[in-house]
Amino acid sequence: MSNIDIGVIILFSILVFVCGLSFSKSGKNMKSYFAAGGGLPWWMSGLSLFMSFFSAGTFVVWGAIAYSSGWVAVTIQWTMCIAGIIIAFFIAPKWQKTKALTAAEYITSRLGFKTQKVYTYLFLVISIFTTGTYLYPVAKIVEVSTNIPISTSIIFLGVIILIYTAVGGLWAVIVTDILQFVVLTAAVLIVVPLALDKVGGIDGFISKAPENYFNLVNAEYSWEFMVAFGLYNLFFIAGHWGYIQRYTSVSSPKEAKKVGLVFASLYTISPIIWMLPPMIYKVLNPELGALADEGAYLLICKEVLPIGMLGLMLGGMVFATSSSVNTTLNISAGVFTNDIYRHLKPNTSDANLVKIGKSTTIVLGIITIIIALLVPMMGGIVSVVLTLAALTGGAMFLPPLWSLFSKQQTGNSVIMVTITSLIINLFFKFAAPELFEIYLSRANEMILGVGGPIVLLAIYEVYAKVKKLEPTQYNQYVAKMNAKPVSNTTDDSNSQNLKGVKVIGIGIFCTGLIIVGLTFLSETSSAIITSIGSLVLLGGGYIVFKSIKNNK
Repeated sequence: MSNIDIGVIILFSILVFVCGLSFSKSGKNMKSYFAAGGGLPWWMSGLSLFMSFFSAGTFVVWGAIAYSSGWVAVTIQWTMCIAGIIIAFFIAPKWQKTKALTAAEYITSRLGFKTQKVYTYLFLVISIFTTGTYLYPVAKIVEVSTNIPISTSIIFLGVIILIYTAVGGLWAVIVTDILQFVVLTAAVLIVVPLALDKVGGIDGFISKAPENYFNLVNAEYSWEFMVAFGLYNLFFIAGHWGYIQRYTSVSSPKEAKKVGLVFASLYTISPIIWMLPPMIYKVLNPELGALADEGAYLLICKEVLPIGMLGLMLGGMVFATSSSVNTTLNISAGVFTNDIYRHLKPNTSDANLVKIGKSTTIVLGIITIIIALLVPMMGGIVSVVLTLAALTGGAMFLPPLWSLFSKQQTGNSVIMVTITSLIINLFFKFAAPELFEIYLSRANEMILGVGGPIVLLAIYEVYAKVKKLEPTQYNQYVAKMNAKPVSNTTDDSNSQNLKGVKVIGIGIFCTGLIIVGLTFLSETSSAIITSIGSLVLLGGGYIVFKSIKNNK
């Protein structure tokens, strides 16, 4: 990697960092710090939801699968599009109507404080591991590109991420997510044509690709796996506490529906565009071994991108992948502050609660760094991500989600389903192979993980109806909701929205300047870089102009 690439990475990192820190004074209270004031524009929330979910594994996890298995990686990600459509029409509006700051707050109102405590502790434990699996791919990308040891990258990047997340709250997360979306979209639109040209165009790529490379499924990732993984994605995107935050931070159920539709729309086309580079690299270099395929995405970028653009792509990848880290850190700190600390010390002022939230973000960030350092000892990132999905996705997120639509479920029933499902999943993952030599395939592991909670919840529904149990908890929840005052979007929220749009516009404009500036350093492909850079530059300028006009 050239000095120019390193300089671009540093420049882009400073840009992202400054954009995040610009909201250091926005977190005046819990709602502004953890929910962006409750009036977040739907397109911002939708793009942030996409980046928070998309970035966790696209480059390393799905990139590795795309390299080794081909079009299967696209099929896997299309299940996320289907999940997004269902969420948009049926689930996101429901979450917005709960008027809850966090998912834990909803669980307290609907299922009781004891139930909330169990889920909160489970969520915090699981989130610590998941943020570790999100931070590892970031460091892996840096290692492949720069040869900096992965442990050094994990520590340095982890510290940078937790600082701007702790200082800026949800607004810092949202704004940096959108900036990263623009940067990476621009970069991949440059990578794809250059990569295709390297292998002789589309015809050359197809003719040189391995046999069955464009099959929708294969032996490891079968149709059964796709169905089970699709259900997992539905439960995860609809029920993960960090993503629920995107549905509840907008002003109305209609806006929440739009958030889901943005997510679904982007996952219709983006998997094809994003998975092409590592698939093309399979043709260029088919000999990457185990775990080495985790670096396929960066290797193709190094192969085709002109000077400077590799640095921008790497910077975008690093901070985009980190958006899953800052999302989970923000909601985990919110859960601890709002749903544990505030219950223990109810008289704490809002200002002190925000300080507790920031301190909690830092502590959780340090633990995340430690977990990320241990990922290579757990079998690699693909294994860790899919195992966590199978073990915890359905068990943790489906029962509370189910209670949004059911009058019968109680605090005891959902806890029973969660604990029972986790025990069964852990048994078949770790104990059954040792004790009985029973080994589940990837598909069967996923089917068990999502199918078990569905069956257990359905059994309780039938039991409650046969016994004609009175839905006491549900009736109490409805009474609380009817008595709860309607929260309107405040002037403070509107001013934050205007500031957020302006910061986003400035960030995009500066990114466009960087891309156009790189045109003068590139000996090849300058037409592509100039075209994409000019579009980004004009887009950023238009956003800034509109934000200034609306502020008058």
